[in-house]
Amino acid sequence: MLHVSKLLPRGQHLAPVLLQRAAEVVLDWDTRQKSRFQATDSQGRTLGVFLPRGSVVRGGDVLVAEDGTLVRVVAAPQAVLRITPCPQHGTPFDLVRAAYHLGNRHVPIELTPAYLQIEPDHVLADMLRAMHLAVQEQQAAFEPESGAYGDHAASHGHGHSHSHPGSPPNGSAHTHGPAHEHEHEHGHGHAPHGHR
Repeated sequence: MLHVSKLLPRGQHLAPVLLQRAAEVVLDWDTRQKSRFQATDSQGRTLGVFLPRGSVVRGGDVLVAEDGTLVRVVAAPQAVLRITPCPQHGTPFDLVRAAYHLGNRHVPIELTPAYLQIEPDHVLADMLRAMHLAVQEQQAAFEPESGAYGDHAASHGHGHSHSHPGSPPNGSAHTHGPAHEHEHEHGHGHAPHGHR
C-alpha cells in the first residue's frame, strides 16, 4: 500500500512531464471530501490517504506518497442535477436566485457562469422547476464550492486591485467633490433612474 499524506493543489510547481507520467486515481465527490480514505490508482496500487482533517481533494490535484510517488486525481463523473435558466424567458440572474435558495439549505453547489450543479434531490429539483429553471439529470464531475475560507479558496494565483486609477499608491482613501462623476465601462446599458 502507498501511504499518502501530502496534497499538491492542481499539481502546483510540478513540471508538466511529471504530471503526464503520474498514475491517476478516479474519485467521486463523496470520497474527495474526506481526509482519510482508500483507493486504487490506474496502476492497480492501493492508496491509503491520510490528509490533514478538513482537506478536500479536487480534480487535478496531485497526491504525493511517502516514497515520492505522484498520483493525479481525476474527478469521477457522477449523477448530478444541472440547473440552467429557462431558455424561453429566463435570465442569468435566475441562477443567482437559485444559488441563494440552495445556499440557505446548505446544499453543496457547483457554480459556473452558465449553470449550477447539485447532487440529485427530487425535492430541490421540484423547487427549482417551480422557480422556472431548467433542471436536467446528468453524469458529470462534481466540484462544489467549499466556502470563502476553505479548501483552495483565494489560491487562484492572482490578486485584485480595488483602487481607482489615479488614486494614491498607498491605497489611502480619497474623496470627490459633489460634481465628480465616476465613469465605468460595464458592457451593458443602464436604465434611467426613474425606471422600475
